[in-house]
Amino acid sequence: MKIKTSILAGACLSCMVLGGNAAQAAECGTTDPITVAEMTWLSAGTLAYVAKAILTEGYGCNVQIVPGDTVPTASSMLAKGEPDIAPELWVSTVKSTWDQMLAKGTVYKAGDIFASGGQEGWWIPDYVAEAHPEIRSVSDLKDNWKVFEDESNAGKGRFYACPPGWGCEIITNNLVKALGLEETYEIYPTGSGANLKATIARQVSRKKPFIGWYWGPTEVIGKYKLKVLEMPAYDAAKFTCLTDAKCEKPELTGWAIGEVAVAATTSLKEKAPAVAEFLSKMQVPNAEISDVLAWGDDNKASPEEVATYFFKNYEAIWTKWVPADVVEKVKASF
Repeated sequence: MKIKTSILAGACLSCMVLGGNAAQAAECGTTDPITVAEMTWLSAGTLAYVAKAILTEGYGCNVQIVPGDTVPTASSMLAKGEPDIAPELWVSTVKSTWDQMLAKGTVYKAGDIFASGGQEGWWIPDYVAEAHPEIRSVSDLKDNWKVFEDESNAGKGRFYACPPGWGCEIITNNLVKALGLEETYEIYPTGSGANLKATIARQVSRKKPFIGWYWGPTEVIGKYKLKVLEMPAYDAAKFTCLTDAKCEKPELTGWAIGEVAVAATTSLKEKAPAVAEFLSKMQVPNAEISDVLAWGDDNKASPEEVATYFFKNYEAIWTKWVPADVVEKVKASF
């Protein structure tokens, strides 16, 4: 009798397990592990954990976070079809590989993660913008160099240069020539990305002027309330010359809007259409994500902790990505 009871209990347990897996598969679309790339910078890491939480808690998926970076992740997705999702893939940086991925058909673009795309440009702090409404575009710098004058080099404005070896270095130097700023500005070296970030922190904390290159969305833009100066629309031919250190006649043009994709494997789209639907709607406004990252930087938070902060404080954004029942499940997990 005990043996029969044990067999019956075991059978019921097996049914429960199989039933649970079936429910998970029906909701998520697959019981296979879904891999999500966590890149090495804060925004990409945060978005990886945002995606993981929604897929795990909201859809019942089996999700694994895997380490990544722009070039190796793109190369791996092309060659192996792994990872399944890269929530912040800077397509502009790996254009050749991206084109191969699309041609091969194993990867597709689910959407654009940043509402305004990736941004590069010349930035000033909000207090400088408020005190000097006459400085709205890069073309206004030539006649307003005194605003950025540094006491250590009186008679010239100070422009904080791109770190040496970065792509923006040659572009910025050529833009300086195109705008005729050589006579009125000192192009001040920053040495590295960390030094540039520290310089911005120092200038803003002292309410001193700052003009220089940066990119967004990042914690720096949100934390230090930087405002990008207006530039003309992107012109491919002019910009190509700006990228050449030997450009004979640099002309003013803006940067192209950086294409930053939510990249996913086609196989995932086919077996998990609900997941694909979520990924197609996953997008964050640039200003708001910069503010989220600023909180993370201030609090020395991990990407997972920043993701939790985002869920709790920016419901108006992420609740638009998924159905109401998924929203409630995700909310209940925090």
